[in-house]
Amino acid sequence: MARLEHLNVTVSNPHATAAWINRIFGWNIRWEGPGMETGYSIHIGNDDTYIALFRFEGDQSNTPDTYHTKGGLNHWAVVVDDLDETEAKVKAEGFVPKSHADYEPGRRFYFYDGDGIEVEVVQYD
Repeated sequence: MARLEHLNVTVSNPHATAAWINRIFGWNIRWEGPGMETGYSIHIGNDDTYIALFRFEGDQSNTPDTYHTKGGLNHWAVVVDDLDETEAKVKAEGFVPKSHADYEPGRRFYFYDGDGIEVEVVQYD
């Protein structure tokens, strides 16, 4: 069986992004250091999966709405045990939960982080 090991996303500040991910989801930094050719990366997650937070050296640009960009990352999702508790943590970080839904197989909401990356949070019953 195949499993997702990681995804790699460009962010404006890997340390700041890793900090809020840790506070909301309890994930830890597995590794950090220079990128292969340039920039800096932080890998944050658990023993099995992680998100690689990457920052190029120099200027970065914003791209248009990813839902209309071929190959764009639309959102990443996290399964939690307590959706309401996690939503309170999301709000405490200053993010705004939206698109609440309750349909099989679980309840969920979404929010955008400071870089405009959409995150889905879901609780399966």
